[in-house]
Amino acid sequence: MSKGNGGIEEKVKVVKKGEVNLTLLFNKIKRGEDFKKCGAVVIFLGVVRGIGHDGSPLKSIHYETDRESASKSLEEIRKKHLRNGVKEILITHVVDDLSPGEDIVYILVAAECRKEAFKVAEEIIDEIKNETPIWKKETTEKGEYWVSEVKGKIELEKVA
Repeated sequence: MSKGNGGIEEKVKVVKKGEVNLTLLFNKIKRGEDFKKCGAVVIFLGVVRGIGHDGSPLKSIHYETDRESASKSLEEIRKKHLRNGVKEILITHVVDDLSPGEDIVYILVAAECRKEAFKVAEEIIDEIKNETPIWKKETTEKGEYWVSEVKGKIELEKVA
């Protein structure tokens, strides 16, 4: 994983809410050494939806993880997609208690062309959902559920 010391900026982060700024992320990707070769920056911003996976209004969502494992997973995903004209990728995931409308994940992809940038951003979010050890618990009007997604299939486990 890229470290924030020695002049090397972090490319992936796991943070608490309020610790990320989209403008700063965008400026960071524009400062990349290969940015002059880019014709597109795609920004995916995942937010908390207001309806839980059980179909009822969402009150809150709780994310938790082992930061080291999650960061390692995010860095592996990032490195895998630095190809085919993709010059830089930044990934930041919020792990905290969140309310509907709050930001969860930021994925910025700088590429030579827009098609590859869009494609890679979509692939990255799918891989994060399926591979990165970040767990979420939804609190809805019907109760609390741990939510897992495996290959696009949502599973709910009610909290006792």
